[in-house]
Amino acid sequence: MNENLRLRKWDSRSDNRKSKTQNREEVGSVALAVILAMCGAVAQAQQATKVPRIGYLTVESPSAFSTRGEAFRQGLRELGYVEGKNIAIEYRYAEGKLDRLPALAAELVRLKVDVIVTGGLGSTGSANEATSTIPIVMTQDPDPVRNGFVASLARPGGNITGLSNFASELSGKRLELLKETVPRLSRVAILGTSTSPGNAQALREAELAAAALAVKLQYLDVRDPKDIETAIRAASKEHAEAVLGLGGPVLASNRTLVVELAVKSRLPALYWRSDIVEAGGLMSYSVSPTWTGAPLRMWTRF
Repeated sequence: MNENLRLRKWDSRSDNRKSKTQNREEVGSVALAVILAMCGAVAQAQQATKVPRIGYLTVESPSAFSTRGEAFRQGLRELGYVEGKNIAIEYRYAEGKLDRLPALAAELVRLKVDVIVTGGLGSTGSANEATSTIPIVMTQDPDPVRNGFVASLARPGGNITGLSNFASELSGKRLELLKETVPRLSRVAILGTSTSPGNAQALREAELAAAALAVKLQYLDVRDPKDIETAIRAASKEHAEAVLGLGGPVLASNRTLVVELAVKSRLPALYWRSDIVEAGGLMSYSVSPTWTGAPLRMWTRF
């Protein structure tokens, strides 16, 4: 791994006027990290007819990944690399099922791709277990040092580099925003997936904020799509006044259903991704889905 590569983390400022520029910068950062990580393969390809291959591993479904995927391809195009022309991309989708990631990672290793790009903590862990030699570029790990993927942000070491979003730390802020939106808020249902990496840390952050805000939390575990309706029903039964989503592959892959059930139950909800607002959700507080460096954005539907 090129020692000049450094991990980057999200900037927590909220100046939306700069978002488009920083959007391009961070998309470019991911693409540039990929190209640098596979610079040997690129140089070799320039001397022969081989087309460098990128493996992209994500727990999401193709539809849930579409926005990030197009942003990634855009970043590559800006660096002169066009999919199907002078670079190839092997996509592997776990469709919201974490247990599929190890096999998909092993498949990319068998294909001998030149670099593996990972779309989250679960996929980074699986790729890391599958290879110690192929460069890995992660796009949104919540805490790569704590998770043992890198030695430090300044000097990652090993074969992993990329970006970190520290998203688990945002759940407390999201609860604060819910409280501001519903001033008399006293009971909040939290939707999460206990088997999802980062869920426990996000829940702890929410619990800390809840204690300070005098809000009672009801944690509802969603491990399967069929659990979503059961969870929303339980929230209504326990008189929850709002819903807070922690995220995870199951909820992300079924975000339309989550939104529809929350609206049907008349529960204001704050989500972890802005594209859920675009799908009909009330509001979100998050980093941009296309890897913006600057804004932690507040998206609201009126």
